[in-house]
Amino acid sequence: MKPRILAVLLIAALLLAGCNWRQPIKTPTPAATASPGATPTATANLIVPKLPDKFANLTPDKLMLKVYDIKTKMTKEMNVEEYLYGVLAGEMRQDWPQEALKAQAIIARTFLMQFLTENKASKASPDADISTDPEESQAYDATGINDNIKKAVDETKGMVISYNGQFIHAWFHSASGGKTADAVEGLDFKEGNPPYIQSVDSDESKVPPEFTQWEGAFTSDDITKALAKGDTKITGKITEVKIGKTGPSGRAETLVINGTDVSAPEFRVAMDPVKFRSTFITELKYDGSKMTVKGKGFGHGVGMPQWGAYQMAGAGKKAEEIIKYYFKDVNMVNLFNK
Repeated sequence: MKPRILAVLLIAALLLAGCNWRQPIKTPTPAATASPGATPTATANLIVPKLPDKFANLTPDKLMLKVYDIKTKMTKEMNVEEYLYGVLAGEMRQDWPQEALKAQAIIARTFLMQFLTENKASKASPDADISTDPEESQAYDATGINDNIKKAVDETKGMVISYNGQFIHAWFHSASGGKTADAVEGLDFKEGNPPYIQSVDSDESKVPPEFTQWEGAFTSDDITKALAKGDTKITGKITEVKIGKTGPSGRAETLVINGTDVSAPEFRVAMDPVKFRSTFITELKYDGSKMTVKGKGFGHGVGMPQWGAYQMAGAGKKAEEIIKYYFKDVNMVNLFNK
């Protein structure tokens, strides 16, 4: 696929995966809410990432964002932490354990800072810094903000994840299917696999079954339309679809369609990342007109699975422990501890 198109599609897949709790499911009650504890604090002598240029030399209360609302078609100015209330409400259930919410808040703040470092304006509106369009950045839901959401954001104020003094790629997804992926395997990340992203086992035994096991059916026309969105050109009738190369976690890195290798992460996004829930494929059949796929997990599988965070928090793990389990050798730092 063309780089610009791929970037948009992969961001969309990431954020769709993060918001899938909104489907009508029966959410299990956490076994135990993590007990109150100290908020993660920056370790002395760590390098704090440089603030995005627009925030240079500003104090926390002065970090203002211009946010374009894709529903109202209006731009609103708000403080970064106020914006993060809406992001957290859009990305995770408000009634989940507080330490899972904290972990997501830290990831959301890191994601935002990296976005602002790399982007000077919103693609949805050049007059804004960022938008509420999940295809561009993160989901946003101001109507879902409650005390739990505010507490998670407030108690992690300024906290971000860094590696070697830089903001990390704060990837997250809904459910891993029991094992996370590295970035090349799960996202076909062209820059190679960051050292802090590794495939790890993830206990998600309390995840609703529709997230742990799934099945989808797609026609040959669906396949042709998905292929047309990318640069891989396959002409004529689709005669063969099978799994090609697999990665460290067992996910498909490529599919072989009519003898041609196709990126499995790209194809999944182009097909439908909600119906084609992951590349953790356990069975794939194609009969010449219909493709049936069975798999595990929901989302690209890279970074923190939200259901994994849910379960770790329910078992008493703190936000910092959750993050450091899924992101290796990273540091929790406060942007204002210089």
